[in-house]
Amino acid sequence: MAPTEDFQEKRWLALILLCSAQFVVVLDASIVNVALPSIGKALDFSQENLPWVVNAYVLTFGGFLLLGGRTADLLGRRRVFMAGLLLVAVASLFAGFAATEGQLIAARAAQGLGAAIISPAALSIVTTTFKDGAERNKALGVWGAVAGSGGAAGVLLGGVLTDGLGWEWVLWVNVPVALIAFALSPRLIAESRAEAQTRAFDIAGAVTVTAALSILVYALVDANDAGWGSSQTIGLIALSILLMASFVAIELRSAKPLVPFSIFRIRTLTGANVVGLLVGASLFSMFFFISLYMQQVLGYSAIHAGLSYLPLALVIMASAGIASQLVTKLGYKPVLAAGLLFIVIGLTWFSRVSVGGSFTTDILGPSLFAAAGLGFSFVTTTIAAVSGVEENEAGLASGLINTSQQIGGALGLAVLSAVAISRTNDVTTGASPSLSGLTEGFQAAFLGGAAFALLGFVLTLVLIRGSDSRAHVALGKEEAADAASA
Repeated sequence: MAPTEDFQEKRWLALILLCSAQFVVVLDASIVNVALPSIGKALDFSQENLPWVVNAYVLTFGGFLLLGGRTADLLGRRRVFMAGLLLVAVASLFAGFAATEGQLIAARAAQGLGAAIISPAALSIVTTTFKDGAERNKALGVWGAVAGSGGAAGVLLGGVLTDGLGWEWVLWVNVPVALIAFALSPRLIAESRAEAQTRAFDIAGAVTVTAALSILVYALVDANDAGWGSSQTIGLIALSILLMASFVAIELRSAKPLVPFSIFRIRTLTGANVVGLLVGASLFSMFFFISLYMQQVLGYSAIHAGLSYLPLALVIMASAGIASQLVTKLGYKPVLAAGLLFIVIGLTWFSRVSVGGSFTTDILGPSLFAAAGLGFSFVTTTIAAVSGVEENEAGLASGLINTSQQIGGALGLAVLSAVAISRTNDVTTGASPSLSGLTEGFQAAFLGGAAFALLGFVLTLVLIRGSDSRAHVALGKEEAADAASA
């Protein structure tokens, strides 16, 4: 079902609404980080349970993304998007009123579920509202700018709200945004779904893939506490692989599969998802380690650390806009390759942070390169992942790229945290790590992130088809010629 002419005229207003919702989704993953000490004190959290304020959100978000995207295709993208907004608003309200650690963790899990519904539904609405080519690239440039800067904005806003109003407002800030977006959605967004398909739902496939992804995310986020060689970590990863194999078997036999594997015949889509996973692995943990370095080594306050992210956020927004224009002119392959090289340079530079460092010498320069790389790579992997996809599979394609980035982020944070901890322990002689020990751990983590990005660069050259990239440029030229003759 294509958007009506009336809704087409409002499509740029709809984009603002969709980007606002996605901003909340990204914000929620990072905004509570600065507030964790205050939350722990207020609700008497145990030290081992405090990270689950973040992990509970990540777990349900990563686990349900694929299901959320396919549900949007089958049940209606606007309807599913609005359901996700309502769930986030209610969960955020309850989270702010939580009186125990169990209540807060449960509410954060519900927030993650709402986010897993919103994100792929919103992205699929963007791809079905804006036609493939220059117009969609421009829309996805705005999308990438908002989503890419959300992590940096979350750290800043989290510090301001926690110090100024209290930790509850870190959670309540979502409520008005979600409710306003919910109220405006019927006026700005046309309903659309996969009309050619029946609404038969692959329950067995949905349960197995959601369980497989959730268990995998849980294993990764808890691996550093449980131990990478522990029976828990090995057992959970093995169970996730078994469930994923079962999912593949179910899908191959299903008449109406949750994930039609024919979509992976689009080589560029497959390549974009592999590279998207590596982008997530290299960059999502960057915010985590920069925050720790600034606060634990340089002694920054929460607000000082948050303000230090402003240049990074601004460059992400600018580079995302530039990337959307370059993709139209050059194709997504060279732009994505350039973005990954920027990430390699930025993270390699970050690996030289020092105990006596400063904002200008150790943070500003590398953060600008990493931010430019994030803007370029986030936008281009998204464009490549949804280009050439049939409209009835827009939600599926959106769910896949979101899942790849999120799983990559969980994997990268788990692996690079283990690398940082191992290096710090190796150079620590006393009971607690020294500033130099912490710094060497951060250096090792940044270098590991650069290695992920370098692998992504190589795979971009191998997996992203140059012919698809050139065809995308030709499509943009045809649009420009049509516009000039109209």
